[in-house]
Amino acid sequence: MRTPSDHHSYPAHWEADVVLRDGGTAQIRPITPDDAQRLVSFYERVSDESKYYRFFAPYPRLSDRDVHRFTHHDYVDRVGLAAIVGDEFIATVRYDRIDSRGMPARSPSGAAPDGRPAAGSGPAPADEAEVAFLVQDAHQGRGVASALLEHIAAVARERAIRRFAAEVLPANTKMIKVFTDAGYTQKRSFEDGVVRLEFDLEPTDRSLAVMRAREQRAEARSVQRLLAPGSVAVIGTSRSSGGVGRTVLRNLLDGGFTGRVHAVNHAFPDDLTRLEPEGVPAHRSLRAIEEPVDLAVVAVPAERVPDVVAACGDHGVQGLVVLSAGYAESGREGRDRQRDLVRQARTYGMRVIGPNAFGVINTAEGVRLNASLSPQLPNPGRLGLFTQSGAIGIALLSGLHRRGAGLASLAGIAGISTFVSAGNRADVSGNDLLQYWYDDPQTDVVLMYLESIGNPRKFTRLAKRTAAVKPVVVVKGARHTGSAPTGHAVPTTRIPDATVSDLLRQAGVIRVDTVTELADTGVLLASQPLPAGPRVTILGNSESLGLITYDACLTEGLRPLPPRDLTTAATPEDFRRALTEALADDSCDAVVVTAIPWVGDSRADALATAVREAAQTSGPGPDKPVAVVHLEIQELAAALAGTGEEAAPGTRRIPAYPAAERAVRALAEAVRYTRWRQEAAEPGRVPEYDDIDEAGAAADIQVLLAPADGTGDGTGDDADPGVELSAADTQRLLARYGVSVLPALSAPDPDTAVRAAERLGFPVALKPTASHLRHRTDLGGVRLELGSEAELRRAYAELTGHLGRPEELGLVVQRMAPRGVDTVVRAAIDPAAGAVLSFGLAGAPSELLGDTAHRLVPVTGRDAAELIRSVRTAPLLFGWRGSKPVDTAALEELLLRVSRLVDDHPEVVAVDLEPVVVAQHGLSVLGASARLAPPPPRTDLGPRHMPAY
Repeated sequence: MRTPSDHHSYPAHWEADVVLRDGGTAQIRPITPDDAQRLVSFYERVSDESKYYRFFAPYPRLSDRDVHRFTHHDYVDRVGLAAIVGDEFIATVRYDRIDSRGMPARSPSGAAPDGRPAAGSGPAPADEAEVAFLVQDAHQGRGVASALLEHIAAVARERAIRRFAAEVLPANTKMIKVFTDAGYTQKRSFEDGVVRLEFDLEPTDRSLAVMRAREQRAEARSVQRLLAPGSVAVIGTSRSSGGVGRTVLRNLLDGGFTGRVHAVNHAFPDDLTRLEPEGVPAHRSLRAIEEPVDLAVVAVPAERVPDVVAACGDHGVQGLVVLSAGYAESGREGRDRQRDLVRQARTYGMRVIGPNAFGVINTAEGVRLNASLSPQLPNPGRLGLFTQSGAIGIALLSGLHRRGAGLASLAGIAGISTFVSAGNRADVSGNDLLQYWYDDPQTDVVLMYLESIGNPRKFTRLAKRTAAVKPVVVVKGARHTGSAPTGHAVPTTRIPDATVSDLLRQAGVIRVDTVTELADTGVLLASQPLPAGPRVTILGNSESLGLITYDACLTEGLRPLPPRDLTTAATPEDFRRALTEALADDSCDAVVVTAIPWVGDSRADALATAVREAAQTSGPGPDKPVAVVHLEIQELAAALAGTGEEAAPGTRRIPAYPAAERAVRALAEAVRYTRWRQEAAEPGRVPEYDDIDEAGAAADIQVLLAPADGTGDGTGDDADPGVELSAADTQRLLARYGVSVLPALSAPDPDTAVRAAERLGFPVALKPTASHLRHRTDLGGVRLELGSEAELRRAYAELTGHLGRPEELGLVVQRMAPRGVDTVVRAAIDPAAGAVLSFGLAGAPSELLGDTAHRLVPVTGRDAAELIRSVRTAPLLFGWRGSKPVDTAALEELLLRVSRLVDDHPEVVAVDLEPVVVAQHGLSVLGASARLAPPPPRTDLGPRHMPAY
């Protein structure tokens, strides 16, 4: 139970679990009066030297007054946080607000419940605070102070503190380094033998980079501890053959695990010390193991797991692979059990794979870990594989093995570096594996089967960084809203699957549709160099198969050269010669070799040798990818992969596909990925516009939101629906960012309509603004090119006669815009993914086809240009069928300005510009709407933390 200090409620949203530098975990939370004994015990374990560094004098024990002071906070002017492992403090940090003289300061009496000054409550509070840390000596060097600094800084910013000051003894170099390495803007001085550090708390590019680099190292290390243990205990190993635990034990041994293995079962007889025939030590409990255990594989019924987790925590186990089922996939009770599992494991500083997991594999020669239900350890290779489904995991492993896993002594074409099947992925997720694989030298290609993305904003950030150095290929199951597996506790998202696909593409992720395509693409990328461009040479001994391949290339947007038919009489030497010539040809970027069986003769081995040798000695110039398409030559794939023979290190292996479409689709993905890599090297920039009034927009937003302000608690639990802006307010806000909307004047009756038209100038348009008729030109509700009073009155009578009374229609008069192409520009904020900018052409056909493209905000100039060119109807903008091209430069500028608006002001949660008529010169925004709301929490900009449970 958390007892609040003073009169402010306990800020539960400050609680967080964090991964530390060594891969262990800790909980960070506010200190409360209930923590008095924990604080005393913690202080007793701190060395005299550390106490001296904290208080600048010998300070052997805390007085009752000290304990009261350090455990009673108002959570506004005085805040204390603790890092906790088990039930013990391992570090503390606190700040005290001070004024310009360095004296204790208080918030004004009119402060809001969250600590910010209430509107009209008088002068703002002092915005500086003193900060001080104390870290238990046994936990120094684990990055605890750095994590605490991130969290106390975020708390301070929330409480309107903008600057920290810290006084440190010169000999306390570790603490000085914590402050100086944080990346904040700093000022340093030395006076009276004390170093005084002052630093602004506003995040900078450097502080964010430092935080994310620390996050990457910590999370990668936490995964490494799971994948490269020195010892493994299988808890739940049965005495009889069979069963999940005994199966994993056998797989560990059969795979040649290089560490120590222990079998644990509380039902073992007292006199059983070794399990036969495996010959491994047998124990009734973890306590009986007289050496450290790094990884525990848990295969006991769900109701017994809590006792197992407690035993593992007491023994110092670093991580758990929980194979047990009966968790969130089984209903509400299981979800509660899953939540308790993660909380309990984190209490002891352990990471969890699972529950309901299939297991983990690491084929590295020094590890050879198969802590999974896979009956064999895959041969080593360059593919990292993550799945959220055990069934998909075993299918992928089996399929890759059948395609030619290579020799045990030589990495194969479809070999695995590491494999994680995370089941319900209650703790360790795909994000953690991306952190690990980012700089893993054993992994060249990342393959992921995902059924849910718990933190889309973080996933796209990590995927984009990883894709810049190695391909990331994803197949997304459970695409439809609400169909995520019941075992996955993920935030809700309103983003449709097509939008998710666009955002993944923007991040450089290769998104494929099926598990087969995942393997096809991964094998090509792991074994072949990236193509320099889309030009493809096709050669083979079947004209028909060559034409099929040619058509497939065109379908995938590649540029195939006319197929070269070697005729059915072609020998392996003919293939070698033709492939050598193609690879030396500067007009080709990739080669697809097609082959059908010879009549009465099997030449698979000879053909494979010819193709591999030609590809190996491709001559000067960049290496080019080669793929083989074969029909009914089953042994060719194994021969091309190099199985069944010893091959020299560095031998090039060639992927083979039983269908042209599969090979070409994989090649096309490689071409698109190469293009993305090239463009990512020069990503463009977010332009600055001199006429943008950011401060004026902020002031407008504050006023417009004022009526709805104060309804939430800042934690995001009670979503504020926000404020739908009037047309006038929308136009004024957009004008701050250089976006003008063509005026539309209300026309409640024919006479008013005529006066509005005379004011605007004929010709005009007459249209309804009622929500059920807006933008519905197909219903005949919009009348254009009304050039006189008579035409306007006639149109008014027709609309009100056919569609309803004037007050129901909300008719307006608007000046005619220059003719052009009608488009739609939208921006919306999703709580999980962030701000998304969307573009498409207006009209029913585009809506029916879902022809809309999306990009994450902020977009760069390059992003905006790609956005308008990525819809299928884009040719209409560039002079289709003899029409004049429209002003796409003006359209790109509009997209950039809208992007800047929602990026600068996260309170702008939705903007809708429809239609935007893009003419030959310039554009006109004919309709606009906007919605404001208190911004959702930006978890990607706050302190690092693990998903909350």
